[in-house]
Amino acid sequence: MNPVVLAFVGDAVYTLCVRENLALSTGCKTGELNRRASEQVSAHGQSGLLDRILPLLSEEEEGVYRRGRNAKKLSRSKSATVAEYSRSTGFEALIGYLYLTGQTERIEELFFSCSENGQEDKA
Repeated sequence: MNPVVLAFVGDAVYTLCVRENLALSTGCKTGELNRRASEQVSAHGQSGLLDRILPLLSEEEEGVYRRGRNAKKLSRSKSATVAEYSRSTGFEALIGYLYLTGQTERIEELFFSCSENGQEDKA
């Protein structure tokens, strides 16, 4: 499957993971929930997460990430660097791949690994 299409799916899956986690772990109002979710789901936020999960990826997962990162994109981010946007596209492609191949437990593992402090951010 085209890595940009995988990223399209992965963006939705990751956004849902973040929103679900925030809704279940905080008592914030919707405006604050949206602000926090936007920080995590942004290209800048996702790019930062990669430093924590890249060492945990299998060869196959790394390959999916690289194909997503290197894919030709039709749009550009207004608030992130080209490198951050490319890295986030690779991250989203990986999440989309894992979701479409039924590896939802692996998504949870990676989401947990991405968190700042473990349990608080587990999906």
